[in-house]
Amino acid sequence: MKKGLSVLIPVYNRDVTVLVSTLLEQAADWGGPVEILCLDDGSSPEFRELNRLLAVWPLVCYQELPHNVGRAAIRNRLAAAAHHEWLLLLDNDSLLPDDQFVARYAAARPLAPVLVGGTLYEFSPPTDPRLYLRWHYGRHREARRAAVRQPTPHAQLTLNNILIQAEVFRRFGLDEDLTRYGHEDTKFGWRLREAGTIVRHLDNPVLHDGLEPAEDFLRKTHEAVRNLALLYRAEGLGTETRLLRTALQLRKNGLGWLARPALAALEPTLRRNLLSATPSLRQLDLLKLSWLLRELGQG
Repeated sequence: MKKGLSVLIPVYNRDVTVLVSTLLEQAADWGGPVEILCLDDGSSPEFRELNRLLAVWPLVCYQELPHNVGRAAIRNRLAAAAHHEWLLLLDNDSLLPDDQFVARYAAARPLAPVLVGGTLYEFSPPTDPRLYLRWHYGRHREARRAAVRQPTPHAQLTLNNILIQAEVFRRFGLDEDLTRYGHEDTKFGWRLREAGTIVRHLDNPVLHDGLEPAEDFLRKTHEAVRNLALLYRAEGLGTETRLLRTALQLRKNGLGWLARPALAALEPTLRRNLLSATPSLRQLDLLKLSWLLRELGQG
């Protein structure tokens, strides 16, 4: 296997031609062979039509699946098809912040077999108020510098913008039983931690360019809470997350039975706030706690 770079981009209802073109502009900075694999996961016809241009671009392999297989399965398929030693996993709603993105990763290769670059968001809020919650959450909860992420490196691992040795990714893979949105990275990080695999965080972020309406964001967040509960019930995972620790502490203190109905009664109020022009992340935390306590059941 050549010591090259395979960039893996799962595509779903997104025009990725700008992302791929900027990656191609920086390909030479890797210092070895580069390929960009784009696999469409059942997008609507208009996006497939836009992205089919990629099929004739140099260094790019673009293919389409007949139906959606999900976030974990498509990354596993991309990794299986990759030809090079290093894999760069990128979400299709990412953009490169500058012309040194690939060069920074190339220079960091000796540091660890797993390198996490991070995510950033635009400084100014979106003009569409429906997108404000997603931007607000990203700015305050996801856009963290490497110094903040590194003390708990495996728990802070995200599958978007991660450079990983192909052998390491294939050894563990992603759990395809997690068909809902969210927490594939929680289990993957746990597997790496259990194996003693070093994870190094870098300040090499991508720009998140896929803000979604608050309703969609809340739906995905609810799915992620369900996955968290599933991981905990099945394998005892996720206890490093503040949300699950809080829920378990309430149950341990015998307060779960009291908190569950109280939070459930607040859910309409919490949702109204989160769908407003001035959403509170504290109220999002309470809504997630309500969902999780319900998923965990009695206690």
